[in-house]
Amino acid sequence: MRKLFSLVCVVFISKINPTIGAEAGMPQLNPEFWISQIFWLIFIFTGLYLLMWRFVLPRITDSIENRKKHLINDLNEAQKLKENAEKKLNEYKKIIEHSKNQAKKIVLESRKKIESDIEKKRKQFENEMDAELTSVEKQIKKFQQSSVDSINKIAIETSKEVIKNTLGTEVNVSNLSAIVEEISKKESQKYL
Repeated sequence: MRKLFSLVCVVFISKINPTIGAEAGMPQLNPEFWISQIFWLIFIFTGLYLLMWRFVLPRITDSIENRKKHLINDLNEAQKLKENAEKKLNEYKKIIEHSKNQAKKIVLESRKKIESDIEKKRKQFENEMDAELTSVEKQIKKFQQSSVDSINKIAIETSKEVIKNTLGTEVNVSNLSAIVEEISKKESQKYL
């Protein structure tokens, strides 16, 4: 309310004495200088407008356009790089997947080869063991036979000597050997 009253007072005083400001030395309020002030105001603002319109604004517009183009180029380049990176990532994933599959394949092939090698070695070992066992069995039979023959000879010699010492007579060696062989055959059948 007080402001409104102050404003009304200022307007009233200015209507009463229009040159109130000119007496105090303010030419802006003197109507005599208003035309020149309006001229210079229009001249300066027109000059500023033309200066802004012809020199400053085109530079600002060019700068904005250049920045816009630069940003668009950067965005396009970033998009291309992103697409390339995604392609490379997909390629690397495929390569890794292919490598894993190859590694699995190699492992399976190696496992099969090793298993077949082990099976061959096992069969070879079994064949060698069978051959060795057969050889050893033959040697044992030969040894048995030779030992039986040796035992028979020893038995014949010992019996001959015992009979000679006991009875004091010589014994027929062929009869004695036939008896010893018959006894040894009966005894060897027990162990076979």
